[in-house]
Amino acid sequence: MPFSASDTQRTDRIPRPLLQLALVVLLGAVMMQLDATMTNIATNTLLRQFDTTLNTIQWVGTGYLLATAMVIPLSGWAMERFGARTVWMTSLILFVAGSLLCGLAWSPGSLIAFRIVQGLGGGMVLPLMMAILGQAAGPLMGRLMAVIGIPTMLGPVLGPVLGGMIVDNLSWRWIFYINLPICLIALVFAWRVIPVERASGAGGRLDLLGLLLLSPALAALVYALAEAGQRGGVGHWQVLIPLVAGVAMLLGFALHALRNSLPLIDIRLFATRAFGSAAAAIFACGIVLFGAMALLPLYYQQVHGDSAARAGLAMAPMGIGMAISFVLIGKVSSRVSPRTIALVGIICAAVGSAFFTRLGSDPSAYLLAAAQVVSGFGLGGTLMPIMTAALGAIDRAAIPRASTAIRIVQQLGFSVGSAVMFIVLQHEIGNATAHPGHAIPHELATAYGQTFWWVLGFAVLAIVPTLFLPGRAATAAESEVATESVLG
Repeated sequence: MPFSASDTQRTDRIPRPLLQLALVVLLGAVMMQLDATMTNIATNTLLRQFDTTLNTIQWVGTGYLLATAMVIPLSGWAMERFGARTVWMTSLILFVAGSLLCGLAWSPGSLIAFRIVQGLGGGMVLPLMMAILGQAAGPLMGRLMAVIGIPTMLGPVLGPVLGGMIVDNLSWRWIFYINLPICLIALVFAWRVIPVERASGAGGRLDLLGLLLLSPALAALVYALAEAGQRGGVGHWQVLIPLVAGVAMLLGFALHALRNSLPLIDIRLFATRAFGSAAAAIFACGIVLFGAMALLPLYYQQVHGDSAARAGLAMAPMGIGMAISFVLIGKVSSRVSPRTIALVGIICAAVGSAFFTRLGSDPSAYLLAAAQVVSGFGLGGTLMPIMTAALGAIDRAAIPRASTAIRIVQQLGFSVGSAVMFIVLQHEIGNATAHPGHAIPHELATAYGQTFWWVLGFAVLAIVPTLFLPGRAATAAESEVATESVLG
């Protein structure tokens, strides 16, 4: 029998049916997180398998991230229209279908296309998880978040390790095939435990015009960015056409959103100083986070000659640093302001990035691990306080719209980070050697170090909007809402 939200009124303990519901939806959500980190580990293998360039293979990640960003606003509307169980299962089925197709991919183009299919399914799973649990748990949501937060924190640690073991011992295709049995199990149990009722007032009507303007606009702008990096400037028609088209559609979306009472993204929210500053900071931090987690596995494999499994293990310190920061922030958020916490986090991320700029000097494995812990601690320590500042600065009635907007901004930061960092790396490898395909390890290490200057630049840039965040400590309610947004 599906769990009823009214059960939460009868006890302060978490009822068994609620724990079962949480386990089922968390299983699907954790697979999304593991899939992203495992794909990062496989980048070097995909380069060799398809004999292609970083500028091309980066779309495996960028296309997925753009797709997830674009379907996030649909989750509330879809739950209201079709019901929680129908939407969650449909999203997971689409993710499973995309995973199967990715495993069968025969070229970079086919893999990129199938990753977009995967992203269209996976993008709604995380926000749906929080909406489903929020409806069912009621006043027990805070306590439930403490339980489901543990496996979520383990994702950045286990994902690279698991992905590396799969790539080395099976095939890169199995980083996608592994999703099938686990998600199918989740689907079977979802039919039994996820409630069928529709969300009440969760989504309103769908802003179809906004979706048709914003999605291709962002894709065109990222494509123009990738082409500019590949062609060495913006003075080529292959760059100018998508750039102009993207800007025009983005302006069209902004005008449409200002005139629409229920736009896809309520851009009026960005006029609030705290929310606008938080959005800018989280966008820059998204670039820094993706830059570190995408570049370092490649560095270990291409420069050190490590296997995918060893590279995954080498990435564990960053995940450990992030997990530590999640725990500590929960203990100090009620006493220290989001601005102070976020500034400390960004400075730690900048210190780690500054060390990575010295990769060309062949640092020791222990120093690399220490830098990863510092960087991971900093990046993990920025998301929650920035979310707290963003959502605590607006009316409670606007929190669902604000949470959706800030998640989209974060995903776009990941998307831009994916495009920029791989484009810069490809360019630096070309500068470091006259024969880019046959660079020696020292030249490759120098190229990685030069690329991390861009990561460091975005980390420093994130400090500016962070200075405008609120200087008061967050309330318990604000911290809980921010935690839900980060995990969901």
